Amino acid sequence: MEVKSHARLSMWKMSCPRRRRRFDLGDTHRIRDSVIASVSRLPYQALPSIRYLAVAVLVLWSVGPQLSPPLLADDSVPGVEVGEEAVGNVAVRTVQIEFKQGEASVSTVGEVQREYADGSLLLLTPDGQLWTLLHDEIQSIHDIDEPMQAATSKEIYEQFKEQLPPGFSVHKTRHYVMVYNTSPAYVQWAGELFEGQYSRFYNYWKSHGIKLDEPRFPLVALVFSDKASYSRYATHEIGQSAESMIGYYNMKTNRMVSYDLTGVDGSVPNGRRVTRTQIVKQVLAQPQAERTVSTIVHEAVHQLAFNSGLQVRLAANPLWVCEGLAMFFETTDIGNTRGWGAIGKVNYHNYVMFGKYLPSRKPASLPELISDDSKFRDSATASQAYPESWALTYFLMMTRNKDFVAYMKSMQQLPPLGETSPRERIDLFKQHFGELGELDQDFLRYVTRLR
Repeated sequence: MEVKSHARLSMWKMSCPRRRRRFDLGDTHRIRDSVIASVSRLPYQALPSIRYLAVAVLVLWSVGPQLSPPLLADDSVPGVEVGEEAVGNVAVRTVQIEFKQGEASVSTVGEVQREYADGSLLLLTPDGQLWTLLHDEIQSIHDIDEPMQAATSKEIYEQFKEQLPPGFSVHKTRHYVMVYNTSPAYVQWAGELFEGQYSRFYNYWKSHGIKLDEPRFPLVALVFSDKASYSRYATHEIGQSAESMIGYYNMKTNRMVSYDLTGVDGSVPNGRRVTRTQIVKQVLAQPQAERTVSTIVHEAVHQLAFNSGLQVRLAANPLWVCEGLAMFFETTDIGNTRGWGAIGKVNYHNYVMFGKYLPSRKPASLPELISDDSKFRDSATASQAYPESWALTYFLMMTRNKDFVAYMKSMQQLPPLGETSPRERIDLFKQHFGELGELDQDFLRYVTRLR
């Protein structure tokens, strides 16, 4: 069984066909980076110095009729021999397919995003989920002429509620399907937050020369009433790391998952209505109000970026770009009655964190951040990588915006499950922004003068 799990992991690699090799720990980290759902923060009760400790969310398994276990439970498992690897891109084709998931079979229409020499597939289904299927899991498959139609909000809810305990309802906005079992007022407020962010996000990129696509699928957000019920669900989906998160975006299922951060659902008598105004007051009255709202917005930005075409799901997107963008757009305005204001303000939480890092910052910090994602994986450096990612993104978007837009357009060309070497990352960055030494000086000069 372990061999099968590691063989599945080999399917995610992209290299020359008909080459046999050993799967090792280095592959584990590269794959983990390519499919990271979101590197989330610890609960805000944690010490400020570790509040941004990264927790990598490995989502190499699918959410279906039964929740499958993680495909890689232990990094210490020794390397095993694996067979032929991925052979690259094929034209997207529509298929009728039946495949095994645990003890059940799933029959659906889907689009083949990538095809591999051994018959394994990366499949996109009408609800927006991506499935990685081994050849021996595919029971039948044939091409069809009709294009795949995205599921409607109602269809997604009807399918999804079968996987949840009783008591969940649905709240629909223009772009979001919010499945919840908490106070309707909280979900209404969160929906308004998401829709406001949606408009600002699209308007920002339109005004800066990038035309985004409308999401092909309804944007799904699952909101639990409390931390305990959230943890039970999230632990099945992403493992024990869920205990240290207050929300995440799963790049594979394409869903946001969080819980009611106000606690208001359990603090009012049954049957008593809670108004939206009370919800906003409850949120903004908390000591960590700014961080609470920022976290909600942060994960929603990830979902928007990967559904608008700004970034490609499961591509080799540098984590400093993913997290830097989310932190740029997450900046809140507690003075605003909705809890969130204009885009482009200084993110003072990250500004302060970066200032604390500066005295010990090494000259190689910038190339290390750009060339690979190891600083996000290491608990000793994650609290440095996050604020530096925000600071670099803010600097480039405010002073080199045309170059940053061109850089993001090059990111849009990355294929799903592709790889880029550290050297390729550096070269692409320099192609748009020039030599790192001079840029680093300008970067530090600009950030230290911010107020």
